[in-house]
Amino acid sequence: MDTLLLLNPVAFSIGALKVHWYGLILGAAALLGLLLVIREGKRYNIPQEVFMDMVLLGVPSAIIGARIYYVAFKWEDYKDNFWDVFKIWNGGIAIYGALIGAIICAVIFFRRKGYNFWRMADICAPGLIVGQMIGRWGNFVNQEAYGGPVEESFLRDKLHLPDFIVNQMNVEGVFHHPAFLYESVWSLAGLILLLILRRQKFLRSGELFMSYFIWYSIGRFFIEALRTDSLAFQAPEWVASFVNGLWSPMTALGFEQGYLDPAYGNVRISQLLALGIIVVAVVFIVVRRVTGKADARYSDPIISSRVTADDIEHTGTTSVEEVKGTTTPSPTQDESKQVEDKKE
Repeated sequence: MDTLLLLNPVAFSIGALKVHWYGLILGAAALLGLLLVIREGKRYNIPQEVFMDMVLLGVPSAIIGARIYYVAFKWEDYKDNFWDVFKIWNGGIAIYGALIGAIICAVIFFRRKGYNFWRMADICAPGLIVGQMIGRWGNFVNQEAYGGPVEESFLRDKLHLPDFIVNQMNVEGVFHHPAFLYESVWSLAGLILLLILRRQKFLRSGELFMSYFIWYSIGRFFIEALRTDSLAFQAPEWVASFVNGLWSPMTALGFEQGYLDPAYGNVRISQLLALGIIVVAVVFIVVRRVTGKADARYSDPIISSRVTADDIEHTGTTSVEEVKGTTTPSPTQDESKQVEDKKE
């Protein structure tokens, strides 16, 4: 049976230029994430231009980071076809690489703007998970990032998926786990969790951002093992046994790991990285709490230590004090008279 690809990866063409659904979906993901971040930023009187500029710089940085990460682990497939490195519309980007690229860009950008990185990262966290939730549908259109083989009845009768998803999961006559959908739904649940957490009084700076990493990494650890296209490496046998042991509860739910070529590796990189991120994030929260470094709360005002002409223009203020939210009220006539009397 031939591959059943009901969805054309090309949305439309303008002359010789082909516009792919993959790019449009990623663009929509970035836009909706930005709108969510801007809305939250208004509560702290942060100009929306700050976040818009961040996206203009962050999205290219994320794409570059994601591609470099993927190509680095797939170099054997690209070393003889170098120009294929730039064909990102065909897929082949890694989400952790995207996060690395975006975070590096954000650290530099927010520091230049005079904002505390952790405070701004907290605001951006829900926007990031929204972008991932929507962006995974780009993998769906390209028929990539799917899981191992599964019976059609599992998709239709147990998961009750609509026809357009079931049919798209038919790759060369074999139905596969819709891993993209699992991750998208997990991200939706994570978004709800983050929106609830950020209104809690106990939350300190940096903890919402770390909560995002913890939640996403837990889901990624279990979902990644279902896939058949994972980046992997050859690790000591005890590491492979440890990772498989942590994943084993999934077998009780009727899931099986996707095939991983032993010649390519025995441990999925994303799984191991997910475990490391969870540990680091938890330690980060605990250490900052114990040492007292987590003194600022999520609900505290956010103040930029640097004011530029652009900031003044965007906020409509006329002084540094106003931008920082510490404007000194002008003296009343009576107060001015008292000052004059004292001088006399």
